[in-house]
Amino acid sequence: MSVKDYSMSESKKKKMGRPRVDSTPITVRLAPDQLDWLDEQRTKLDPEPSRPEMIRRLMEEWKGRHQ
Repeated sequence: MSVKDYSMSESKKKKMGRPRVDSTPITVRLAPDQLDWLDEQRTKLDPEPSRPEMIRRLMEEWKGRHQ
């Protein structure tokens, strides 16, 4: 495969991950017990969401209760 062929096939590949949205990435530090709880809650769902997705879901749930 030539360099040209490789670059064309790379551009045609599907992008992995969450689609771009109008959002701001953040970094959050969690204590080990908080992370354990988050992971425990994730395992109760099928399919199991990623940590970021679980945090988004929990925030939406909390927001719905506190509006």
